[in-house]
Amino acid sequence: MRDCLNHRAGFDRVLMTVAATFLTVSASSALAQDQARSSAAELAIEAAIPRPEPANVPPPTASDIKLDTTATVQDSTKEPTKETAKEPVKAEAVPAPDKVETKPSDVATTPAAEAPKSETAKIEPAKTEPAKSDAAKTEPAKSEPAKADTATATPAAPAAPAAAPAAEPVKAASNVPAADQPVADKLKDIIGAKTSRHFDRKNERAAIEKFYGARDFAPVWTQAGSLTAAAKGVIARLKDAASDGLNPADYPVPDFAAATTPDALADAELKLTASMFDYARQAQSGRMHWSQVSGDILYPEHPVDPGEVLAKVTTAAEASAALDSYNPPQKLYKELKAKLAELRGLGSGPVIEIADGPALKYTPAGKKQAEIVVEDPRVPQLRAKLGLAENASGTRYDATVAEAVRKFQSGAEMKVTGILDDKTVKAINTPKRDKLIDTVLVNMERWRWLPRDLGVPSLGDAYVILNIPDYTLKVMQRGQQVWTTRVVTGKPGTHATPLLTETMKYITVNPTWNVPPSIVYNEYLPALQQDPTVLQRMGLKLEQNRDGSVHISQPPGEANALGRIRFNFPNKFLVYQHDTPDKNLFAREDRAFSHGCMRVQNPDQYASVLLNIAMPNEKYTPERVRSMYGKSEIDLKFPTPIPVNITYQTAFVDDGGKLQIRKDVYGRDATMINILKNGRGKDLENVVAHSQPSYSRPATTLPSGVAIANNGGSSFGSSGPNFFERLFGAPTPPPAPVGRRPQQQRVFTR
Repeated sequence: MRDCLNHRAGFDRVLMTVAATFLTVSASSALAQDQARSSAAELAIEAAIPRPEPANVPPPTASDIKLDTTATVQDSTKEPTKETAKEPVKAEAVPAPDKVETKPSDVATTPAAEAPKSETAKIEPAKTEPAKSDAAKTEPAKSEPAKADTATATPAAPAAPAAAPAAEPVKAASNVPAADQPVADKLKDIIGAKTSRHFDRKNERAAIEKFYGARDFAPVWTQAGSLTAAAKGVIARLKDAASDGLNPADYPVPDFAAATTPDALADAELKLTASMFDYARQAQSGRMHWSQVSGDILYPEHPVDPGEVLAKVTTAAEASAALDSYNPPQKLYKELKAKLAELRGLGSGPVIEIADGPALKYTPAGKKQAEIVVEDPRVPQLRAKLGLAENASGTRYDATVAEAVRKFQSGAEMKVTGILDDKTVKAINTPKRDKLIDTVLVNMERWRWLPRDLGVPSLGDAYVILNIPDYTLKVMQRGQQVWTTRVVTGKPGTHATPLLTETMKYITVNPTWNVPPSIVYNEYLPALQQDPTVLQRMGLKLEQNRDGSVHISQPPGEANALGRIRFNFPNKFLVYQHDTPDKNLFAREDRAFSHGCMRVQNPDQYASVLLNIAMPNEKYTPERVRSMYGKSEIDLKFPTPIPVNITYQTAFVDDGGKLQIRKDVYGRDATMINILKNGRGKDLENVVAHSQPSYSRPATTLPSGVAIANNGGSSFGSSGPNFFERLFGAPTPPPAPVGRRPQQQRVFTR
């Protein structure tokens, strides 16, 4: 019976527990519904306020509530501080759920895989701001399971709205003025996609992208649609290109006045930049590459850097002067430029024929007479011909016109009177004047081929310059002529002396003459067929290598073809300067008689001058040099090589300021004038490949009776040393000149 009572009492306790559980669950459900109803009203208000959508927190269920009071108390004591700190508004808005907090291990009705997600959804929103926590608590009223799943799948979503505003302003504020921004936008589009329309050179495109990109593509030639000072300077320089012997038509200036839209302004901006590039490139290196003229020209390349051009011109106080600085800086070039202006009568006026008529003379006012100014209908044509823009239609032969006539007469090597007589009219109209201008133009062009620094700074800018048509050689130092002498140069045709810039590395006293292969095979071997003893009688020595090739030389001595001294500047053309036993040719006016090498009239003086520049402490004199004459070679090496510039100046200004014209002995002027007048635009700047000199010697069958010095033997192998090796003692042509700015070894397309 006791057992039954005990069982009954236990049953009653179970029923009471179940009832309590039911009541608790019912109360929780009622609270959830009240919460949902109140949340619906709040959502209606909050829907009108735009805010980032927070994560959805699922509503509590009966399974979230555990009757174990110990567990509840234990849970609340573990995280009271954390809950209060993270959700200060949560306790006031929803008091009931906050009092009941569960762990993932306490949730029995949810699947094991979902438990961590639910826990995450409940904990993570608490890390956001209080206002966002309120929004998160109202979301369960929507009772959308899909959103609840999304919230649990992306627990970091509440943090995204806070991070988004910070990530928005990644792009820095533009420095482009508002008025120029539309043009900058167009420049960005063109440079990014259509740059080749304006620039056909890779380095120029790269420079444009870098320069404009660094300034947010703001235009540099205009501001708010108006030309900048830099633009005006560049335009003025381009329009005056004729004064430097260039063609203004090659550097078109866009019409900024007609550019009224951002598209037109951006296009004009890049067109002006392209013309500026063309001017700087051709002013520095020439309208035509020297290889277009002949295969026996070799000057070091000195191309412009487009990026440097942009930076220099756009930041200069005087943009016109900065752009003009790419023209040759040498005094002789500037003197030719001044003479060109005189020949053009201070202008490049139109081709106008001045009619014959009475002589026109201007008489200035004197003590006893008034100024006499005559009038003539030919004066406007005369003004146009001489480039006088002021009062262009005036018919008075005044002081200005008379002075222009005087300058023309001076440039044309006429008697300077200022009187417009028949002889002066004929000179102004004659084609000879145009030919003289062409001669000056091509000489100015050749100056662009030469290095900007002709000398070596460590030796006081010392250098040697030889002018082939003038048959003279000069030694220059510190801008002054140190010494000069007459020379004999190569014959026109295949023996023409090449144009080049190299460095003289040493002098050989008592040189051996190693006969060039061209002379050996074209002259001496055919002579041997006629007379096997001719070389012996000339004092020449013939050697034949095992491969059958032939080398002919002449030992040092007074009768040596090179005389007593050879001046060595190794080059691929195998030419050098030397003494000669035949002194009589120096007395002639025209002295183009050699096979390409240059004979010097006073070699002992020349040697002493160079040695004193290279080794000033050694105190060389012509007598000391002559004391070395003998039968053994002596090499005197320069510690610092001296540059040698071989030029072709048919027009130059002498020390008296007079324009000198020389015979076009090699026809270089005629070739260049023809190229420029029938030019192919920028194609003239391309490098033309020419066949290179060959040092090989073909096998030869010698006639009987020829004396062979080595009888088929050679200490240099089967073929022996080639001519370059015998001449300069180097296995290969030497490296770039020492003492100069280093030149990159590559092929250029300017």
